[in-house]
Amino acid sequence: MSGGTEHLTVRREGATLVLTLNRPETKNALSLPMLVGLYDGWLAADADDTVRSVVLTGAGGSFCAGMDLKALAGAGMAGGDRYRDRMKADPDLHWKAMLRHHRPRKPVIAAVEGHCVAGGTEILQGTDIRVAGASATFGLFEVRRGLFPIGGSTVRLPRQIPRTHALEMLLTGRAYTADEAARIGLIGHVVPDGTALEAALEIAERVNGCGPLAVEAVKASVYETAEMTEAEGLAAELKRGWPIFATADAKEGATAFAEKRAPVYRRE
Repeated sequence: MSGGTEHLTVRREGATLVLTLNRPETKNALSLPMLVGLYDGWLAADADDTVRSVVLTGAGGSFCAGMDLKALAGAGMAGGDRYRDRMKADPDLHWKAMLRHHRPRKPVIAAVEGHCVAGGTEILQGTDIRVAGASATFGLFEVRRGLFPIGGSTVRLPRQIPRTHALEMLLTGRAYTADEAARIGLIGHVVPDGTALEAALEIAERVNGCGPLAVEAVKASVYETAEMTEAEGLAAELKRGWPIFATADAKEGATAFAEKRAPVYRRE
């Protein structure tokens, strides 16, 4: 699978779909083509059963520096009318692209280098597993400019990291190093600069080796039970989890273990 738009590239690495934000001259600031490409990429990954994971990264040593208001207005952008038409047809498309109003069925792993700030940090909160290069920078700078981080951060961030850290990040608008981001739980891994994509692909490969029905059910259970009471969550987990035990993939997993071989899962 390949494709994307002029500001986003799409390629396959085995069972992983790699989406690359591709405006390095702007530190991959968000544009209409990028947003349209992102949303199409999420949909393509979920529609293709041979895709078992997605890696989101950025070109040129940066992840994403947030919104590019000039580009979003379409000024000087080739094909701008086509992308504006897509946005008019689905006024919610940009929020879906940024994972505010859309959750992919497949696991999404972020590979961060350089700047991951403002809208970049907001997209990051919609990913499932996060790896960053040692000199990566994070932060929600909106309040410093008299703006509101409306990509979901006032809701998501306090649910993903301790409230005191979330409020400090939201209310001060300061930059955070990769080590700080890992310490407060915003990211899971800090790796040498230039190796975040490699590390993310290694994690993706481990995900890809697991039963896809089980992986998708586990991800769905984690998110759908997040705001339930414990009793409600445990009931929902049983409803989501028990059917997995009756699948052919579950039988294959046990058989492969007994036969000391790698399992061959068929989504059955």
